[in-house]
Amino acid sequence: MKKIIALLGAVLILTVGARAVEVAAPSALLMEKETGTVLYAKDEHAKLEPASVTKVMTILLTMEAIDSGQLAYDTMVTASAHACSMGGSQIWLKENEQMTVSDMLKAVCVVSANDCAVALGEQIAGSEEAFVERMNQRAKELGMNDTTFKNATGLPAEGHVTSAHDIALMSRELILRHPDIRQYTTIWMDTLRNGQSSLVNTNKLIRFYEGATGLKTGSTDNALYCLSATAERDGMELVAVIMKDATSAQRFEDAKTLLSYGFAAYTLKNVMPETPLAPIPVTLGTQATVQPVLGEGGTLLLEKSKSEDLQQTVTLAENVEAPVAAGTQLGTLTVTSGEEVVAEIPLLAGEEVSRITYGQMLLRLMKTAFLAD
Repeated sequence: MKKIIALLGAVLILTVGARAVEVAAPSALLMEKETGTVLYAKDEHAKLEPASVTKVMTILLTMEAIDSGQLAYDTMVTASAHACSMGGSQIWLKENEQMTVSDMLKAVCVVSANDCAVALGEQIAGSEEAFVERMNQRAKELGMNDTTFKNATGLPAEGHVTSAHDIALMSRELILRHPDIRQYTTIWMDTLRNGQSSLVNTNKLIRFYEGATGLKTGSTDNALYCLSATAERDGMELVAVIMKDATSAQRFEDAKTLLSYGFAAYTLKNVMPETPLAPIPVTLGTQATVQPVLGEGGTLLLEKSKSEDLQQTVTLAENVEAPVAAGTQLGTLTVTSGEEVVAEIPLLAGEEVSRITYGQMLLRLMKTAFLAD
């Protein structure tokens, strides 16, 4: 009887869990930032119009231009006639009006300003067309194989498509590599032009969802309501992408459902060896030992139920023959939860050890003989 009750309880938990991550949107995805692990997916490769969620790539390229020194936050950008001709969401730039990169980024992130998005693209690449080429090239580099950009804004254009999967990839790249973007994406209300222009964030989660950090809304008649939403709790940041929802309110509810599921079910653990790793003897090397270090993979994304009682086992080579290149695998740190292996993290040579030459070997033998005398 107890077994039957336990089984029914397990089924109930699974049913409730499955129901908890159901979303109305026809296409959606939930991704963890640090590892890039997909936690939920629903028709995530469907090629759909992203509307202004397109601007995640525009923002990413702008932040990369700032990091490379091509732009600075205080660089003045002059609005062209083309930039000022954009429809849809905008701050009504006038031709030849000047505004800093910082203020234009704010306008793009907070109110999805199409005119500022194009002005930034022109500043970076010389024209919107050239900027779109860079957008598509960057998309290829990120593995966004479902994506073709036709403009910098997401305004309707034939063939301008992406997917929930690809939006998650570029959103992750933005928040992982450029955390400073939060100074704009977390703004709820602000102003431009010395207080003359008011801004209210189109992303309602910024005000109404605990831990929200961004990122970008989008909507057109064909795209319907789209969203890339990011939030962080307890050191873990998630990206929830919603595509083609029926209403604006529903996209926010769907995003909250995915984010809350991720925070309830998963956690990040940083794993380090419990005891110092012993140096490994090197045969025929210019030095006697090489120091192993932890390779990539020390940050683990785990189900919370498996994260509390973790055990470690370290396996290292008894010795290694020179030459030893930095990064050569010398062993493995195995992490288990109960009987399950949850991670195998490589232990690598932290330095290069060259092979000893004949002359060096002779000199070493002579020193050894001299000391023996």
